[in-house]
Amino acid sequence: RPHGSRAAHRTELAQLPDRPRPSIADTDDDRPNHWESATGDADRRTLDRLRRGQLRPEARIDLHGMTQDTAHAALAGFVIRAQSEGRRCVLVVTGKGRVGTGGGVLRNAAPGWLNAPRLRPRVVAFAEAAPRDGGSGALYVLLRRLRPGAP
Repeated sequence: RPHGSRAAHRTELAQLPDRPRPSIADTDDDRPNHWESATGDADRRTLDRLRRGQLRPEARIDLHGMTQDTAHAALAGFVIRAQSEGRRCVLVVTGKGRVGTGGGVLRNAAPGWLNAPRLRPRVVAFAEAAPRDGGSGALYVLLRRLRPGAP
């Protein structure tokens, strides 16, 4: 890419559909995060707590064994339902995929689904789960609070 301003690069990144956006939270621990994404709508402390697994998931969905289309629909329904029930932090288990296949199909697709136009307005941030909750085969998802009177 030609040299340009950071703002132009951020604008360019923001226009890429269905891709995880770069994280606004710096990774300051030793645990590598396969996926991490955040909007500017959460404070740093909350993002750090999410990333470290300090926010307890209030609901979970396990997408293991589902086809990509079924998993996509299940994830969308789960996120919409969890938000409407007032849940704030949820766990999405995708599985790690088979060894030697470059990672699981669902593991690689889930961040794009969370960043897609249908779910992005509902998601504040997501990060790879702590090992006790599935590690690189799961994501913590921080949902936006519903405002009274909002659809």
